[in-house]
This record gives sequence, C-alpha cells and structure tokens, in this order.
Amino acid sequence: MKIFGLPIRWKRAEKALNAVDDSRGWRQLVFESFAGAWQRNVTVNRDSVLSFHAVFACQTLIASDIAKLALRLVEQTNDGIWVEVRNSAFSPVLRKPNGYQNRIQFIESWVLSKLQSGNAYVLKQRDGRGVVKALYVLDPARVTPLVSDSGDVFYDLQADHLSGVQEHVIVPAREIIHDRFNCLFHPLVGLSPIFANGLAATQGLNIQNNSALFFENGAMPGGVLLAPGHISDETAGRLKEAWDQKFSGKNRGKIAVLGDGLRFEQMTAKATDSQLIEQLKWSAEVVCSTYHVPPYKIGIGQQPTHNNIQALNVEYYSQCLQVLIESIELCLDEGLGTGERLGTEFDLDNLLRMDAATQMDVLEKAKGKLTPNEQRKRLNQAPVAGGDTVYMQEQDHSLEWLAKRDAMPLEAPKPEPVPAPAPEPEKQASFNPKYVKALFAPRKAA
Repeated sequence: MKIFGLPIRWKRAEKALNAVDDSRGWRQLVFESFAGAWQRNVTVNRDSVLSFHAVFACQTLIASDIAKLALRLVEQTNDGIWVEVRNSAFSPVLRKPNGYQNRIQFIESWVLSKLQSGNAYVLKQRDGRGVVKALYVLDPARVTPLVSDSGDVFYDLQADHLSGVQEHVIVPAREIIHDRFNCLFHPLVGLSPIFANGLAATQGLNIQNNSALFFENGAMPGGVLLAPGHISDETAGRLKEAWDQKFSGKNRGKIAVLGDGLRFEQMTAKATDSQLIEQLKWSAEVVCSTYHVPPYKIGIGQQPTHNNIQALNVEYYSQCLQVLIESIELCLDEGLGTGERLGTEFDLDNLLRMDAATQMDVLEKAKGKLTPNEQRKRLNQAPVAGGDTVYMQEQDHSLEWLAKRDAMPLEAPKPEPVPAPAPEPEKQASFNPKYVKALFAPRKAA
C-alpha cells in the first residue's frame, strides 16, 4: 500500500477489520425521512436539498465566518497566559495547509464537509522527521471508518489523486483527523443537520418549483374542461391535446372560445389559498433552527431593533459557531501533536467586533487592566514609548493595603497623650555699642 508515493505498513494489517454501520447516517444519497416514506414516494435527495436557499445560506455563512478568523499558534507562559508564537514545526502548515489551498479555503472545505455529511476527514502528510507538513480534506463519500477486533480504528480510503491517495489504502487513525458531530447512532459516524431539515427543505423546493411552473404558465392555474354530457375517450383526448397546444406554454393567456356547453374550472389552489409565503418562510426557519443560525442572519424574518452588534454576534457565536470552532482547534492540537504548552487558536476579534463608539468606551474602561499599547493593539495601532505600563489613579489602593485595613479592629485604641515640649528659654540680646550710639544720636533736620 502506498500513499504520497511512500509504502504504508502497520502491524495489525492482518487482523479482521469491520466497517462501521452507517445505515442510519447521511452517507446515502437518497434516504427515507420516516419509516415507509419510500413506498409513499416521500424521499429526500441530498443534492437537491443543498440547492434550497436556506440550506445553502446557512452552510456558506457558517463556513465563511469561521474561515475568516485568523488561525494562530499560541504558547502558554508560566503565568498561564496564552501568547502567539512561531514554531518551525507547526507554523508553516497552519499558514499554508497544502499546495492547492490557502488557510481560508482549507477551513471552508473542512466546515462544509462537516455540515453536509456530519464528518470531516483530514489526511496528514509527514516529512522524514514525522512532522506534519500538509493537510488534505478528503471526500467523505470516499472514506469509511473501520474497527478491528481489538477495538483499534482504521480508515478505508478510496483513490483521491488531488489529496495524494493514488490507490485504495487502509490507514490507521493516527494519520487521519476525524472531526464529527451529532453522533446520535455511532461514535464514529457524525450526522448532518440535513438529516433533520431535509423534509422541510424538500417542501420548500417543491413550493418554489410549483411557483415557477405557475408563473411560467402566465400565472394561470391548471383546471379541467367540463362537458354537459357524456363524451368518448377519443373526444376527451382530442380536446385535451387541442387545449394544450392552443392555451399552454407560449400560447398562454390567449382567449378561448368554448361551445357545446363546455366550461373551464380551476383545480390548482391559489397561492393565497395555500398560504404559500407562510409555508415557504416556515420551511426556511426550520432549516435555520437545525443549524442554530438566527433567521435574520440569512435574510429571513425581521432584523432585531436594537443596535448592539456585539450582543447579536455573541449570541450567534455561543449557539452556533463556538462548538465548531473549538472542535477544530482541539482536532488540530491532537492531530499535529502540539503538546500541552502549544496549541492552535482562532482569533475571535474579527467575529466579536464592536461598533466604534462601544469599542472606545470599552477600552476607556479597560484602563488599569490593559496597558496603553495593549489598547492600541486592539485598534491596530503601533505601540508608543512608555505604553507598556499599567496606569492607575492616585486615590486607588493596592489589594494588599485594603486587606490590612479590613483586618484592623473596628474601634482602634486611643493613642497615648504626648507630653507637651518644655518651653525654650528666652534668648537675651547681646549688647552692641554701635547700635546704642546710633539710637541716641541727634536727628538731622528734614
């Protein structure tokens, strides 16, 4: 077996491997949304569902929002603070995962694979030192998890020339980063949100298709021609063919002249009667709920009236993006083998960015906690001389001083009286003959 042109050998190759049962997952193209749906012709086609506007909008929104975040390599200092660093073993692959994708394209492929199939399989390529130098997102339809009799996990990879897999190969779990979620039926098989929203998305597509046909026919609903008496099948067929040729397609909207008691009756329900807009909106809201995306994010429903952008983004992050982001970070840490002191981290500043007024107010309140240079860094400004010191107001006291003050008794002992100092003896003026002579000298007339 070869991968990236190199032979792959592993010790347990001769042991029996059992494919993971994925019958209840999202591997199949068409599946039953409920028991007996196939017999009733109620099925969900994955490729068709992906074309529904709400499914497309939710997936692309989530993938682009995560991909636009800068991916950093951080190190934990002795103080427990994580700071950004560079490392020759990990920084290059985080900056350029492979030869045909940049960082944003790679993360988008990762997230879209996870949202569409519930699983993201990333193949590692190592150098001679065993360090991961490239990462490739595989097609989920070409990967099958395997479990040996001893419980070891392997992955069956079909040929994928773009990812460097030249032939069918089975690799151990250490060579694959497997990111999965919604593992309702098996811990190695993730489940896509399409499993839950597929029927609603199919309903929305059918509504749109019917609307397209309705307006293609000049907004004229279908109906039947009624004759006052009995007519033969030959006559009915001739009338139907003539009606289709003269009053459908390009000839829609023409005036029909009916005789012999024929009359036309509408059969298709009008859009207002079937509550078309309400049904279409409901289908899109169901899709949003399965992706945990607020509907207003994809243009459904009303925009929130308050203008606190940060609060809206925090809600969107906590209920939708956080689990996906932290899962990618943890999978990269384990897959690259960064250890305990190094790790990967997405920069959330671009996602949780505040409006200018709120940002300046927050930085003003951060005085005493952040240095001026740290505050300037939040504004993408260069550091200044003397800006690496935390400044406090003069009346502020240290926690140590406040603790000592609080430990003092409530009634402080009265201080002992201090004896008054003894009065100093008066100094006698020394006799100065020149002063006395000048004092009694006669004054000159003015």
